[in-house]
Amino acid sequence: MTPRTSSSSADASGHQEECKRSLTEVIETQIIPRLVQAHRVALPDANAPTTGPGISPKQLASFVALSKSSSSSETTQFIDELLHQGVTTDRIFLELIAPAARQLGVMWEQDLCDFTEVTCGLVRMHEITHRLGFEYQNGPQLGGDVQRIMLASAPGSQHFLGMTIVSDFFRKAGWDVVIEISLSENELMHAVNNEWFDVIGISCATEAQLKTLPGLIRALKASSGNPEPGILLGGPIFTVQQHDARSLGADGICIDVKEAVALAASFRSSPSASA
Repeated sequence: MTPRTSSSSADASGHQEECKRSLTEVIETQIIPRLVQAHRVALPDANAPTTGPGISPKQLASFVALSKSSSSSETTQFIDELLHQGVTTDRIFLELIAPAARQLGVMWEQDLCDFTEVTCGLVRMHEITHRLGFEYQNGPQLGGDVQRIMLASAPGSQHFLGMTIVSDFFRKAGWDVVIEISLSENELMHAVNNEWFDVIGISCATEAQLKTLPGLIRALKASSGNPEPGILLGGPIFTVQQHDARSLGADGICIDVKEAVALAASFRSSPSASA
């Protein structure tokens, strides 16, 4: 029994470390670039002159602490104060939001905060992006050689960790992956309207989300820049309940992450996938 327990503990520890690396990589390669691109600014040129007051290390630390543990109103008040002080939106995105997102990933990797705090912080940063009136609009509007998938939670929960793991599998298979951390149906509709996605993956965790899922899927299909996106469902609710994908308006349901890539690819290769 002892060797088995030790082996099991080692496997669990290894899996946890892999999850941490996955999340940090997703923040670095997907979340931060999209937050910056949403603002439509270029990364700073070291030789370019800067204008207005900058973000101090103390302000960055305060923002990280607020974003992961405070209410939306407190982070909003913090940003409003910076704007009142004359800090430009360029500096807010490049010197505050992007470094704060990166720091959250590092803190998670070093066990300095839990996953709920990381998710809360990323959601707060996403809310700020939308509140300041920016959204990502530069994605491809037509299909290309590389297949693209958007992964998102159904409105009502923030189970972000599972999506980072699924994202890794798709990226390793050559897909272009976007993780959308929007909290509302309207924001998700904007996301699929502004970019081309071959497949939309929706993670559903609760019974309440399941009841609204058919309406959400119809809305996403109607808004999609791709007139016939494949819809892939997954998430905790489907591990405890069996459902027919077509009855929900989707093309398939997958509870095994290793099978998700093949299932999504089949939507686009089958002539009857959207029939």
